[in-house]
Amino acid sequence: MGWTKEMVHEAVENQRKYFRTNETLDVSWRIEQLKKLKAAMIKWTPEIEKALNLDLGRTEAEGYFCDIGDVIMEINECIHELRKWARPETHFSGFVCFPSIITKVYKMPYGVSLIVSPFNFPILLSIGVLAASISGGNTAVIKTSSKSANCTKVMQDMIADTFPPEYCVVIDGGHDVADFCLEERFDKIFYTGSPSVAVHVMEMAAKNLTPVALELGGETGNWAIVRKDADLKDAARKIAFFKICNSGQICININQVAVASEVAEEFVGELKKAIIKQIGEDPIHNPEYPKLIAKKAYDACATEAEEYRERIVLGGVGDPETLKYAPTIIYPVKIDEGVVNHELFCPILPVVPFKDSEIDDLMETIASREHGLALYLFTKDKAWAKKTMQTQQYGGGGVNEVCLHILVKGVPFNGTGHSGMGAYHGEWGFREFTHPSTVLYGSTKFNLPLREHPYEGAKNAYKMKLLKFFEQ
Repeated sequence: MGWTKEMVHEAVENQRKYFRTNETLDVSWRIEQLKKLKAAMIKWTPEIEKALNLDLGRTEAEGYFCDIGDVIMEINECIHELRKWARPETHFSGFVCFPSIITKVYKMPYGVSLIVSPFNFPILLSIGVLAASISGGNTAVIKTSSKSANCTKVMQDMIADTFPPEYCVVIDGGHDVADFCLEERFDKIFYTGSPSVAVHVMEMAAKNLTPVALELGGETGNWAIVRKDADLKDAARKIAFFKICNSGQICININQVAVASEVAEEFVGELKKAIIKQIGEDPIHNPEYPKLIAKKAYDACATEAEEYRERIVLGGVGDPETLKYAPTIIYPVKIDEGVVNHELFCPILPVVPFKDSEIDDLMETIASREHGLALYLFTKDKAWAKKTMQTQQYGGGGVNEVCLHILVKGVPFNGTGHSGMGAYHGEWGFREFTHPSTVLYGSTKFNLPLREHPYEGAKNAYKMKLLKFFEQ
């Protein structure tokens, strides 16, 4: 159906009324909803796999690995750990509060949440975030991307089959419907997408002072650094896998590779071999190779590749009918060229050579640009890698590894600066969708007049002495 402004408003108000019944506050009840969500994911897996294939050309294996299985893992962690996460904290109030010495911190839901999800991982970045919202005790409106229409339809059917709309509902539509949502007074907004749209989301949220979590790709993309001492074959193998995955349409994907010039030619050779081994010499006719989401995305990819036609050493071909564009290596590329100064979100991979002895200058240049969502280092120098990971600004990443940090339980997934704010996955998602409320439990006996007027006079001098004793 086509969502109107009035329909969106009604959906939000119905959820607000439902939230005020306090039914979502009970932790046992939340766990039951999470179990329902997991059962729904399992039940609807065949339909989700078909939708992912239609929208993104994903195979059954890639669809499960990148979307379905990840969501089930996320829900499992929430089910098993929620009681511990939600347990109120007890604190000693301190002698300055005597005799009211007990303070509790309750983890309270925000209320009605809005989840705005993208096309590239339409299930993971909708239902995975929903698991965090449910864990926190919120209701949820999910606004999905109009580009992944088949996945949206499956999610609408699945959620309607699992939950009443006053608790959770999936809304489809374009930018106009998204604005209908943003014009409503939500209690929490979680947006995944581009930095440019995130600015608009924050502007709209600011009108109601609504807290926002943003998971973005980064304005100038994510870097992989390959030092001269790296295991080039291993690095090439992992980078090839990642660039092939979802045809490069991944927010934490490698946007460009900086390779020590001493080993650049050898690395490029290994990278070409790795891509061909994994996806074949004719990837655009390989049924396992995903497609770009839309004609506009395909045209942007093909146009950018054409600008660097003379430096393409692999790929550079595509099929506008199937929207598949081959993994494309551009080499060599200077660090100040346009192709490495914006997020590509496609299978183009520029390779930037640098002198290994000038690694500090390279990292300084990267640091001067907008912060990426990910950073990947390939080197045997553990000391340098550790120092770099502790001094650069980025969301997350890996040393001699790519992307798998997002699958580690108990750790946050997040960005910084133009790659986002807030964090989620596991307990971090629970925290993102709750706010701490501090409550001091007062005593009606043994109350001292320490805090009360008057303060002056000889018989009240003890008050200042006690205050200094307790507070210093």
